[in-house]
Amino acid sequence: MSLTINATKREDQGKGASRRLRHAEKIPAIIYGAGKAPTNITLSIHEITHLLEKEESYNSVLDLMIGKKKEAVIIKDLQRHPAKNLVTHVDFLRINLKQALVTNIPLHFLGSDENESIRLGAILNQFVTSVEVSCLPGDLPTAIDVDIANLALGDHISLTGLVMPEGVTLTALTHGDIESHDQSVVAVQEAKIMAEVEDDAPVAPETEVTGQDEADAEEESDSK
Repeated sequence: MSLTINATKREDQGKGASRRLRHAEKIPAIIYGAGKAPTNITLSIHEITHLLEKEESYNSVLDLMIGKKKEAVIIKDLQRHPAKNLVTHVDFLRINLKQALVTNIPLHFLGSDENESIRLGAILNQFVTSVEVSCLPGDLPTAIDVDIANLALGDHISLTGLVMPEGVTLTALTHGDIESHDQSVVAVQEAKIMAEVEDDAPVAPETEVTGQDEADAEEESDSK
């Protein structure tokens, strides 16, 4: 099921315009990328807040409706109020549905309740909680499931052990030397060993779109 967000074009800019938007329970946003000029838009704060309550919103291609015009986009960046944690600005990246994109996808670890070693006191150590993938927008998964129900004490799952959806590639394993990039994702360990292990989860990279040049987004001074 596709996710849809409605918007209207925005002409006014500046602090005064943003204050008027807030009073009307709306926020500013921008769309850019795919070789097109950036477009300033306005969103309903209630609609975007409701959309962001769904985890899949952050990793799905969204249908952005501006009047009767529909654009395929993903959420590129969110800005929030530092104290109230309210969304104050959204950056959307246009997507060409015929071109591959590179983005970060979360891992969902399933089966811990059924894992006998964990029930007996072992610890599940998650080294990686998300992975960078490359795929066509239509193949983009919202998450990748990792079944750990049958992991015994001392067992682990590495990147090459992940079950990837059809058409989705782990970018870490496309650099030629797979063995050197095949890091551990998750392991079942004794508690005392777990305490000595440092979490080396990599920093999530920004989303890229293969074959597209992103237009620079002109951020508004009051949207920070």
